[in-house]
Amino acid sequence: MQLRPIASNMTELVTGGCTVLFSYETPVAAYTPTQGYVRTSKKWSVTTSRHINKWLDGVTAEERPQEFLDSLIEG
Repeated sequence: MQLRPIASNMTELVTGGCTVLFSYETPVAAYTPTQGYVRTSKKWSVTTSRHINKWLDGVTAEERPQEFLDSLIEG
């Protein structure tokens, strides 16, 4: 498992084959080998939306319920 700060209040967690983006303390986007890029369908703050868009950098991501992203980090 690797935790990597990207910017202020923006962190990546790499574990197994998954990379999960956290905005503040919330997982909001991810890359998984089976699902590809996904992003939360929940509407968060403007700053969190900016974090997601910066991380995805133009990549098309499927929207998933917040619970899906939460489940990626539950163990």
